Amino acid sequence: MTSPTVIDLFSGCGGMTVGFHEEGFEPVLAVEWDRQAAATYAANWGEDHVIAGDIAAVEKRQIPLADLMIGGPPCQGFSNLGLKKLDDPRNQLWREYMRFIRTARPQVFVIENVDRFSKSPEFQMLVDEVDNGVLKNYEISYGVLNAADYGVSQRRRRTIVIGSRVGKIELPSPTHARLPEAGSGLAPWRTVRDVIEGLPARPDSTELPESTTQFFGEPMPGVFKGLDIHFRRNPNQLSLDRYSFVPPGGGRFDVPVELLPRCWREKPTGTTDVMGRMRWDAPSLTIRTEFFKPEKGAYLHPQWVPGRQRRGDDSKYVKGDPKKSIDRVITHYEASLIQDFPTDYLWVGTKTAIAKQIGNAVPSGLARAIAKQVRPFIA
Repeated sequence: MTSPTVIDLFSGCGGMTVGFHEEGFEPVLAVEWDRQAAATYAANWGEDHVIAGDIAAVEKRQIPLADLMIGGPPCQGFSNLGLKKLDDPRNQLWREYMRFIRTARPQVFVIENVDRFSKSPEFQMLVDEVDNGVLKNYEISYGVLNAADYGVSQRRRRTIVIGSRVGKIELPSPTHARLPEAGSGLAPWRTVRDVIEGLPARPDSTELPESTTQFFGEPMPGVFKGLDIHFRRNPNQLSLDRYSFVPPGGGRFDVPVELLPRCWREKPTGTTDVMGRMRWDAPSLTIRTEFFKPEKGAYLHPQWVPGRQRRGDDSKYVKGDPKKSIDRVITHYEASLIQDFPTDYLWVGTKTAIAKQIGNAVPSGLARAIAKQVRPFIA
């Protein structure tokens, strides 16, 4: 038997393809505008079926028939775009997605997007197409899934839409839970410890190795693998002092006031997860594209052992033991593992480009759960 085929639109570096390939799907086309992300995809899955460019420029003859189509057309900031203004350029990517469905004629399509997607104008456009347009032969199921409920060591909520013309396909049931009840058959959530414990605590390098490879006719940094992207930043002493006061699960409110930047001193509420430290025995919070900046979220390494307590009026502030604590943000490699990429996944691009690829990706464990749900319906 031949493997069912899949087209990955807005593929990024291939997170969804990882999960679907593990369930037996064979990629036959990927389209990605970001050339370095497309190069990462190509390094892992082959350049021959990758189009690195504008999806609107892909010609009909370049679109093969496929059993399945996956991808997440970007939403344009959830503007108050009039639903009838279909000529508005902000709807272009959604029109392209519909064009690919019309040409590739997949039995099933899967859309992944941010958790607010179901309340967006773009989602209403999708529903309208199911009711009266290009997708009228498809039935859809949709909902917000948490990647941690499917074996990913990260709490990441995403809207998933499954459209099928071969019988309605419900969303997959969770396989994991925070505190599974006895007899439920669910496994406990996977944790940060499960995926990054044992990696070098203090990486030697602050840079990627020197390496260049050609993709799509141009040289790009890479190909990198594994510990190649396990590098550290070089923060100044003030930053290190701030990090040292943050316990697991803590954040900026654990840092002595005089060490905080003025913008935080003058904002005593809100933004609670910034300068946060992960917990060893819990999933991480969402890995975003700037996980290498502690001021953007809870990205400090989970290893922290209390040490010296300050005296006087500031006695609530406890500094970590500098010999036993790891006062740094997670590395690119650690972030990729929390995003459930394989340990030997290949990467192409600059440090910033690879971080963006990791943060924008669909965790492969979530994709795998959806693929497992869809696979029995594909003839």
